Amino acid sequence: MMRQSDCRPLIRALLIDVSGTLHVGSKPTPDAVEALGRLRQVGIPFKLCSNTSKESTQSLLRRLNSQGFDIRSNEQGDSKELWTSIGAVKHVLHDLHCSRPFPLLSQSAREELSDVYHARDDDHGATGFDAVVVGLAPSILTYDNLNTAFRVLVGEDNNKKGKKNRIPLIATNKAKYIQSDSNDRLSLGPGAFVASLEYAAGVQAHVVGKPSKSFFDMVIDSFGGEINNKKGMIAIIGDDVENDLGEGALELGLWRVLVRTGKYRQ
Repeated sequence: MMRQSDCRPLIRALLIDVSGTLHVGSKPTPDAVEALGRLRQVGIPFKLCSNTSKESTQSLLRRLNSQGFDIRSNEQGDSKELWTSIGAVKHVLHDLHCSRPFPLLSQSAREELSDVYHARDDDHGATGFDAVVVGLAPSILTYDNLNTAFRVLVGEDNNKKGKKNRIPLIATNKAKYIQSDSNDRLSLGPGAFVASLEYAAGVQAHVVGKPSKSFFDMVIDSFGGEINNKKGMIAIIGDDVENDLGEGALELGLWRVLVRTGKYRQ
């Protein structure tokens, strides 16, 4: 006989991973578009949670809609459905009063931070920066750029001026690996590069995306009254047992669902 604890609980809302769960590269995963449509039809609230940091939130939104998902625009305030780690970076920079981060980010991702980051002609040097931000940007994560980030973090410029303020290292996420968009092979995620800076500079990164509790709290809060009076649990669905279903998901007691698509390996 199946025990009660073995049964799926009543679900009042869903948090759904994007890359590897809803789509791989330019193609939706099987039945993903239809599944979101069904959730809308039966009235189950959901939010999409993406650690993708290769592009801005708006760029990802356009890409998903081009695949048939019909995701609501992020200009629609609390009704928005897509939440990203690069979007969370903007909030953290604002909260930390950082106005000139050194961004190890793609050009598209930098556009997300346009109101807090403005490129200057001397951005190649380790001077005047008040934070380092790391995302997935293969062409940007070079030795020279990582070395500049290291120098910013250890405060070489500030120490010369007699200042020793700790420079924050902000990571969109610390994924060890990702599913390649172009094939079925795995590729290095930003975690290895974040770890190298942590080790060399003797700092601990502030991770703003999944699986941090703060990210999940932010997304869950956005449901507002839509789920406050509903019974049941909030479920999180993803293809990465650590970066989708770990840490914050465990702390918050979310019902965790691992799918066998994307980066999932037995």
